[in-house]
Amino acid sequence: MHTKEEKMEAFGRLLDVMNDLREKCPWDRKQTNESLRPNTIEETYELCDALIKNDNLNICKELGDVLLHIVFYSKIGEEKEKFDIADVCNKLCDKLIFRHPHVYGEVKANSVGEVLQTWEQIKLKEKDGNKTVLSGVPDALPSLIKAYRIQDKARNVGFDWEERKDVWKKVKEEISEFEAEIEDLYGKAETDEEKALAKDKATKEFGDVMFSLINAARLYKINPDNALELTNQKFTHRFNYVEQKLKEQGKTFKDSNLEEMDTLWNEAKKQ
Repeated sequence: MHTKEEKMEAFGRLLDVMNDLREKCPWDRKQTNESLRPNTIEETYELCDALIKNDNLNICKELGDVLLHIVFYSKIGEEKEKFDIADVCNKLCDKLIFRHPHVYGEVKANSVGEVLQTWEQIKLKEKDGNKTVLSGVPDALPSLIKAYRIQDKARNVGFDWEERKDVWKKVKEEISEFEAEIEDLYGKAETDEEKALAKDKATKEFGDVMFSLINAARLYKINPDNALELTNQKFTHRFNYVEQKLKEQGKTFKDSNLEEMDTLWNEAKKQ
């Protein structure tokens, strides 16, 4: 691994390259915060994909792409005379020091639980910090991740189940309500207006089911987004296997019945 001096030299090299690109490359010179934002989102998801696959080669590569965007936004801020990369680093360090009084102050915390008990209260005391506990959850987060973060922040101030096993009663209750509501609503709806109202209510009930399941996952220290992505990958792998085997038989999905596809699906599960 590299020394601190080598790391500082590498970071300085990146800043020099960024300065060159901003000055000499027509594409880089044209970019703004708004134009870069979609690419930043894409790069972040590519990093997340590499992380869940534990692909160290691509983790390194994608971290570089995300770092490029951080340096790029900082360069734009510098050109506007609003902030530069030093401000970004210093604000981050100041925040980390303020939020870790058990490391940089006199507070004692010997466990993760003790740290989390004061985490949200510390953030509320920051000069430019969150005005409320849940205001720190970005509106733009994907809904599944947002639900987890909302619940996690509520937990940090003591709003949580006393026993994690108690959550299952809530999960079963929400599933039962959804099942009862959807059968009743869809069965009775006749007009377009009634069907629209039924769908709206069923959607809300399904949201309650999802929220309760995410809550259960959190209590058992399972990241629901990671769990769902692993299932997505598993399903994709098995489905691709079925499709490939059908092609080898000179068939398509339209040419096959469900029994044939199930047989191939079970083969895929054994792979």
